[in-house]
Amino acid sequence: MLQKIAVVVPNWNGEDSLGDCLDSLLKQSFKSTLIVVDNNSSDGSVDLVKKSYKQAELVINHKNIGFAGGVNSGIKKAMELGCDAVALFNNDAVADKEWLKNLVSVMSANKKAGVVTGKLMAEDSGKFDSTGDIYTIWGLPYPRGRGIKDNGQYDKPEEVFAGSGGASLYRVSMLKEIGLFDEDFFAYYEDVDIGFRAQLAGWKVVYEPSAVAYHQIGATSSKIKGFTTYQTMKNLQLLWYKNVPSKFMYKTGWRFFVAHTLFLFRAISRGQAVSAIKGDLVGSWLLAKKRGERKKIQASKKVSDDYIWSIMLHDLPPNAKALRSIKSRWWKISRRKRA
Repeated sequence: MLQKIAVVVPNWNGEDSLGDCLDSLLKQSFKSTLIVVDNNSSDGSVDLVKKSYKQAELVINHKNIGFAGGVNSGIKKAMELGCDAVALFNNDAVADKEWLKNLVSVMSANKKAGVVTGKLMAEDSGKFDSTGDIYTIWGLPYPRGRGIKDNGQYDKPEEVFAGSGGASLYRVSMLKEIGLFDEDFFAYYEDVDIGFRAQLAGWKVVYEPSAVAYHQIGATSSKIKGFTTYQTMKNLQLLWYKNVPSKFMYKTGWRFFVAHTLFLFRAISRGQAVSAIKGDLVGSWLLAKKRGERKKIQASKKVSDDYIWSIMLHDLPPNAKALRSIKSRWWKISRRKRA
């Protein structure tokens, strides 16, 4: 049984929801060290923690270094404290009382489980936010089940591709092996990136449906105009380039190019040209930096390329309606030419 656990809560101007979040974590049946990381908030978040949550370890960053940088600050603190595993939890979420206990139980029973993720629900909707993340052969990740009503379809424990950074448990020994979250991502898909790296290194990501939490989707990102578009256009490139094995770079690459180009033009048509183009250019510039990281990741992988191919979804994400339409038209034209 894992003995010492920390729960890291990254925060940026989340005063309105932070109290409920921390209250739910302090009521957990499995006791842990609570670490709040503040990314230079301008609201009353820090004063709230200092005044009402003195039992929490408070880490203060003097600039906003994003979700990835924020959780890394907390993980490093947890490592200094000698923790066996670190759970990450969004500041705009609340956890069921048995959430942490159920994550820890699964990880304790499975030595190859580097990540254990739970059932993250969209607050007050009865719909899923995430039941683990999927990565497709189109180079597109997505949260499994998002927006679908919970009718028991994800009540079975199983292996998944990656876990949601908003409510998952990470084994410290795995993090020491593969490294922490990639801070160039800042926010979005950094959890899929670390899940991908875990898979390449031979670790497993396990979904445990009894570990339930509730999330206000987009409560933080909605505060910054164009933030989601910019991060998406930047980070999808990094995720694909760093992690996809060379054997399948072409098979996924042409699909990813089509998808990424479509996303760019759709963002421009919706009045988000500056955010989309900037994200695309910054992502392209960062690829040179990622060349060395990719080489290291691929050289140290402990599983076969075919195994990685087998755990990718060989389809488009469910919400990729425009891409599905293009794909359908392409197949119809191809069939006509063959006929």
